[in-house]
Amino acid sequence: MNWVMVNLWVKGAFERRRYMNLVVQRARHPQLRDYIHSAVFGLLPFIQKGMVERAAVIFFNTDGIPVERFVFKLAVNLSYGSKVEEADLEFSLRSFLIKLSVSESLTKVLPRNYRWEITTYFRSLPEASANKDVEQWIPTDTRQWEQPPLLTPIKSMSSEPLCVQLYIEHPSLSEPKPQNGEV
Repeated sequence: MNWVMVNLWVKGAFERRRYMNLVVQRARHPQLRDYIHSAVFGLLPFIQKGMVERAAVIFFNTDGIPVERFVFKLAVNLSYGSKVEEADLEFSLRSFLIKLSVSESLTKVLPRNYRWEITTYFRSLPEASANKDVEQWIPTDTRQWEQPPLLTPIKSMSSEPLCVQLYIEHPSLSEPKPQNGEV
């Protein structure tokens, strides 16, 4: 089951900022920043319970067809509980963010009128009545490609209890092209 939060893609919506002594992209507009923050922190209880298989930022053309997906595949070792060394995890996350910042050359230049969404794929469905965090996520029927996508690995991180793989998916070269000729 995948759930989604949606937003429009606007060029210039992000600016370079420092985080963990690295240069990262940060949303300029406070509402966009709040949206991203609520999506990420809204997933945290589900990640901590090992319910999230992967999260993706998906970019769509004007026909609603996905043109690019940034996929974060997650594995959490639940046996660690709260015995996590924050310094070790921060070191691993820094190296992960460095690789993410140099992956821009692997992405497509997207037109202004494209939209994007944050989609989460759950291993098991969260109970809506048992958790208020579920309320901000809505079930989705995001269109999928007909052919298996082309995968471009970006970075893997294994720092117990968290393991993350980041890769980009693009439509297969044999994927039927949209009618209006858009990418």
